[in-house]
Amino acid sequence: MPHRSVIKTRVGIVGAGPAGLMLSHLLAGAGIENIVLEKRSHETIRTTHRAGILEHGSVRMLTESAVGGRVLTHGYRHDGIDLRFNGVSHRIDFQDLVGESVWLYPQNEVFVDLAAARARDGGDVRYSVTDTEVLDLTSPVPKIRFTDAAGAEHEVHCDILVGADGSQGITKWAIPAEHRKDNFIEYPFAWFGILTEAPPSSDELIYANSEHGFALISQRNDHVQRMYFQSSPDEDAESWSDEQIWHELQRRVDGPDGFELKRGPIFERTVLKFRSYVCEPMRYGNLFLAGDAGHTVPPTGAKGLNLALADVKVLFEAIDSRYNAGSGALLDAYSDTALQRVWRAQNFSYWMTNMLHRRQDANPFEHKRALGELSAVVSSRHGRAYLAEAYTGWTHG
Repeated sequence: MPHRSVIKTRVGIVGAGPAGLMLSHLLAGAGIENIVLEKRSHETIRTTHRAGILEHGSVRMLTESAVGGRVLTHGYRHDGIDLRFNGVSHRIDFQDLVGESVWLYPQNEVFVDLAAARARDGGDVRYSVTDTEVLDLTSPVPKIRFTDAAGAEHEVHCDILVGADGSQGITKWAIPAEHRKDNFIEYPFAWFGILTEAPPSSDELIYANSEHGFALISQRNDHVQRMYFQSSPDEDAESWSDEQIWHELQRRVDGPDGFELKRGPIFERTVLKFRSYVCEPMRYGNLFLAGDAGHTVPPTGAKGLNLALADVKVLFEAIDSRYNAGSGALLDAYSDTALQRVWRAQNFSYWMTNMLHRRQDANPFEHKRALGELSAVVSSRHGRAYLAEAYTGWTHG
């Protein structure tokens, strides 16, 4: 057996994405020792571009926990979205309906802020680790084995082990199948996404339902824009020319108002498959799942990163209660508490996805029914308010 050095801490966290780093940051602020292990390098995470719409509760977590205020100075506040169908735009005014907003702020920028905060505060975050495994999950001392970037082998001994290692991570699969229920569906469509060097086509996001399929006109900053259109999951992104892509996007937003997309060179294209997943429960022994390790949603409702941060708030308060108030009640309730919000978000994401997309095998009745649903939403203040409340985020209770 090779020699493994033993690291003792209270909370061992697998995964240094936003969920893992935010939890580490909050725990450190409460005086709770922790370590974070991540298989990717800092540079890999920093340069992996992912869209990000932050709910008001997520923005407050970043700003009120002393992570920093870049989300307010470098992010873009959006007070609404457009639902566009039959070629006509209908604005959902978040401020008027629920008094809240969202912020356009890429997920990799959230990572940059959190990683900087952990480095500033002397956090123990180890990137580029390999051979990670978790064991003894039902014992009082769960463990994490890993090899660090220099090739040294270690074993973390902790009280609480947190899986925040994403949908492709190892932690949830360490829960025996007989103790884990995998709830999931796969959608028969995907998003063909691009990044383009162009000015914004719209001040706010446009969600378009057309006879040709769905399109999302989003932004990234003043010079680079992100856009998507519905495609087949097996679409070959590299087989499309720039002109073909622009033609497809434009015809999905065409309307009597003559709306025109602002075009530019396309420098990234990808196909994003859709899947909804929930692991139940989100706890096994002393292992607790957070973020994509425990659930994934289609991006239509902009819930993925926000759900991860909501999990972290619940889990932090539970761990803090154990160490600083001497009570394990919130930890015992963690899975049930987190799953209440998860299933609400799953419902909203499923609803938005199916209302806005058109299945290839859909008959005219199904398409017109979806248009009727969109019309019912935008023509009712109550319908618009439901969408606005769910999109901007429920209160972090």
